[in-house]
Amino acid sequence: MLTIIQILAVVYVVFTASRAILRAKDKKISIAELFFWLAIWFGLVFVVFFPNIVSSFADILGIGRGIDFILYVSVGGLFYLIFRLYVKIEESQQQITHLVREISLWEKKSKKK
Repeated sequence: MLTIIQILAVVYVVFTASRAILRAKDKKISIAELFFWLAIWFGLVFVVFFPNIVSSFADILGIGRGIDFILYVSVGGLFYLIFRLYVKIEESQQQITHLVREISLWEKKSKKK
């Protein structure tokens, strides 16, 4: 019999997977990004349905509980994603600065003529 958390996890994964698929159809994310997010979401379902496997893996690594292992991996993954976002934002800011300078120089040259 399914527990409430398992039902909620499946509903959540179906919703988020559908959003990811729609973003891929709209070409807002690449196929590689789609597969990355689908792996994350279906990994959640796997953990909810098979918590003993996660606990066994945590024991092998010397971590007390399976949920602790999941939290460590999740926090590490979130920090990595934040880092990637930071780098992308910095690149965008540099490109915007470059474009503003180019436009300013172009406008200055246009006014002199």
